[in-house]
Amino acid sequence: MPGDGLHAINVYALETTDGLALIDGGWRTPTSFDELASALRGVAHDVAAIHDVYVTHVHRDHYTLAVELRRRFGTRVHLGRDEAPGLHELLEIGSNVPVTSLRQLRRSGDAGLAAAIEVMAAGEEFDAEGWEKPDVWLEPGQYAVGGRALEAVATPGHTKGHLVYHDLDAGLLFAGDHLLPTISPSIGFELGEWDSPLASYLRSLELVLQRPDARMLPAHGAPGSSAHARAAELLEHHDVRLAETVRALDARGTATASDVARVLTWTRRRRSYDDLDDFNKMIATCETIAHLDVLVERGEAQVVHDPDGALFSAA
Repeated sequence: MPGDGLHAINVYALETTDGLALIDGGWRTPTSFDELASALRGVAHDVAAIHDVYVTHVHRDHYTLAVELRRRFGTRVHLGRDEAPGLHELLEIGSNVPVTSLRQLRRSGDAGLAAAIEVMAAGEEFDAEGWEKPDVWLEPGQYAVGGRALEAVATPGHTKGHLVYHDLDAGLLFAGDHLLPTISPSIGFELGEWDSPLASYLRSLELVLQRPDARMLPAHGAPGSSAHARAAELLEHHDVRLAETVRALDARGTATASDVARVLTWTRRRRSYDDLDDFNKMIATCETIAHLDVLVERGEAQVVHDPDGALFSAA
């Protein structure tokens, strides 16, 4: 993954009677097709044998190489139905500009950062050939993939249409970005309406705990841990983060989300806001306003809407 702190995406190959199915496709970069082909040769398979890709969500590092595989081999691409509005908007605007996140930055009181991100993103080359509609819009439910029964489970939060694929018989959960082993995924980084993505994400974590436990196979990082254990850790992390956000509001009295983001620390290394680059400042600010929205919904904070930035205070 070029220029990305996550370095790589895990793509899982499932043997079937007809060849191979993938969970997630990868990012269409100048080298990624050859990397995938080489990896499959290493386990005695041909990249041309991929007949289906079941994508967890519509971000480019999961989706765009699947489109390239379809172009080359007629591979069928499957994507969650609730990703349709975001993908439709992306195809309409034809650029990398994160317009929804920019709206949240402005609501957070940082129009300057929004303007800087818009200029930066508009200057990036847009990979138009990596974006097309899927062959199949998936609904939650059970699907036969070779000899496996995979249950597609709706886990909105990271994106609205995020799916995890649960192999109950094998005790495996192909978790996409819903459960990551060492970090909490970004929340609501997508196009479309902002519908309290953190509240959706927390409900999706609770849903994992209500299902049978499984070995977690994440899209980034090492596989192997308990899905229940990681979901519980992430719920605890967000409880701590919500408490930190309330304390920041108590200290400030009244503040914009941008104000709060600047006094919180970021990443596992507890970096200051000023140490982040502009892209990660955007992610940090949008995550802050997502936490503030949840606090308002829970009655632990109040908000006054203002065209120059919503003003939050502790209840």
